[in-house]
Amino acid sequence: MPAPSRRVPSRLPLAAAVVGLVALLGAVAAFAMAGGGSGDGLPAPPSASVLDRELAAARRPDPAVPEARPRRFDAAAALRLVRDQLAVGQRPSGSDRLARVRARLVRRLPLGRTEAVAGHPGLVNVVGRIPARGTGRGRPAIVLAAHYDTQLAPRGFVGANDSAAGTAVVVGAARSLLAADRRERVRAARNGDPPPSRREVRFVLLDGEELPPGGSEARFEQDGLRGSTAYAAAHGAQLGAVAVVDYVAGRGLRLPREGQSDPALWRRVRAAAVRVGVATAFPDATGPTIIDDHVPFLRRGVPAVDLIDWSYPYKQGLEDRLRRLSERAIDATGETMVDWLIAERKR
Repeated sequence: MPAPSRRVPSRLPLAAAVVGLVALLGAVAAFAMAGGGSGDGLPAPPSASVLDRELAAARRPDPAVPEARPRRFDAAAALRLVRDQLAVGQRPSGSDRLARVRARLVRRLPLGRTEAVAGHPGLVNVVGRIPARGTGRGRPAIVLAAHYDTQLAPRGFVGANDSAAGTAVVVGAARSLLAADRRERVRAARNGDPPPSRREVRFVLLDGEELPPGGSEARFEQDGLRGSTAYAAAHGAQLGAVAVVDYVAGRGLRLPREGQSDPALWRRVRAAAVRVGVATAFPDATGPTIIDDHVPFLRRGVPAVDLIDWSYPYKQGLEDRLRRLSERAIDATGETMVDWLIAERKR
């Protein structure tokens, strides 16, 4: 996840921006000297015993987040997937560590495959899908997306909320929606009816969201967002709605509408949150404007929203760890996304 200077335009004082840039350049230099992209010089990952303790902490009650009523999304499995990603350690784009994570993620998505990021050798998006049915085949596809790479700085950053949680929500929602799709088809077959028409859903895990070595804070939209920019360029004309999930599992979760997210699409997402009983976590308010993976889609005229809790106190630092998340928060996001996707497929 980028630093506030590139996430929230014109909100960071110049001196702080300079300090941040110097720190980033230092970290990039250290990363490159250590073998950077190969993953050879990266710090050791958290130990299994540490991750087990932190997983237990993430399962503690989180009374600030309402409990979702449905049980379609497997929040416990999502937290385990967060743990599995953190067990690999820091996972920057182009690293062997990210490649290992990617191989596992491809297998977890329905019809999972990889797609090279055009113009950026070594960067790879992961894409799954649930095909359209009936008249839905002629309708634009729906996308649920998250980035799965981590920052270069600070060294040792594992990104529990900043990439691992969003990735886990996408994978968990895909599996939940696939199960719902199968149940719907079975019911139709029992009644001797054709399956009802539904739009295609794509589950996209984006590489290269974070800045590369030498990337500029001032040019984050150009230097970062590489996976989303390439995917939007290649597929934007096929898409009707995009939801990006980022910072979606922190304790005390609050996801107001991000400042430039499409208002009509946001209302449909929030309506899903109301239906599953977690409206408090999706306040009817507008938060800051963030430069994130939804922006390339907006630039191409695709309605898109960014679910991001910018109030998360551990963002972009070494304390963005599994113990800072909550099972109830990731469940609130996951149940909302599943409900939204079910409804959106019928539109």
